Amino acid sequence: MRFLTSDGLFNVINYCFLTIVFLATLYPFLNVLAISLNDSTDTVRGGIYIWPREWTLENYRTIFQYDHLVTGFINSVLRTVIGTVLGVFSSAMVAFTLSRADFQGRKFVSTMLVLTLYFTGGLIPGYMLMRELNLINTFWVYILPGMVNAFHIIIVRSFMDGLPYSLQESAKMDGANDFTIFWRIIMPLCTPVLATIALFVAVGQWNAWFDTYLYNGSNPDLTTLQYELMKILQNTTMGGSGDANAYRSISGEQAAQTVSPESIKMAISMVTVVPILLVYPFLQRFFVQGMTLGAVKS
Repeated sequence: MRFLTSDGLFNVINYCFLTIVFLATLYPFLNVLAISLNDSTDTVRGGIYIWPREWTLENYRTIFQYDHLVTGFINSVLRTVIGTVLGVFSSAMVAFTLSRADFQGRKFVSTMLVLTLYFTGGLIPGYMLMRELNLINTFWVYILPGMVNAFHIIIVRSFMDGLPYSLQESAKMDGANDFTIFWRIIMPLCTPVLATIALFVAVGQWNAWFDTYLYNGSNPDLTTLQYELMKILQNTTMGGSGDANAYRSISGEQAAQTVSPESIKMAISMVTVVPILLVYPFLQRFFVQGMTLGAVKS
């Protein structure tokens, strides 16, 4: 009876703690949503918590009046989808090669990959490399540099090291080549860790804007959503002193008169977070499995 009482007390404390953590995590999101849906003039008064005091969609309407936003959204979706698919596939292929005990250069390549986690060429050499590869002002500058990520490869390789090598040996006896083994056996077994990597890559691609600023800032056809939202926020915060030529329907001065920078920031945060947030529930269970199983050695 005492054991049951102690166990029940532990459950109560555990549920209370998790409830507090849940509310502490949920409150900032609800607060940002409430401010983004509240009248900007009223927001200056403060006191907005999880419910708008004066409902309005003017903050979102102001954002979507800017030019190139639709183009940026399309490019962001394309780079997220293409970059995620190619990034996950290439990382899995490299990890599969490094997980093979019969690969002669396994130790050397692994060492070189780990070194890239500590040392980089820097901003200027990176830009010069993109220029020499003729990737400036092209869409592929968003995709190719991120296809091979050392951190992702290490995670996937750790997961593959835990798979029985006898599976590959049995497939070879049945006449399967290396690519068949990789595609038909290894890839299905690595679904949890690949989903984890896919989430990492997708979030990184969706949130990226600095590469647009560096490589495609002068090309409006290759702009991204995050870059356009950054310009909107900068223009609104500076009271219209930003690049007024980038906008179509309203100028920065008009935006500053109708909405406050605080409201714009919150509306931009919601536009940025919601699309990628809708993807997470589909990958969440794989994310947990991938992070736990990938770290366990048999």
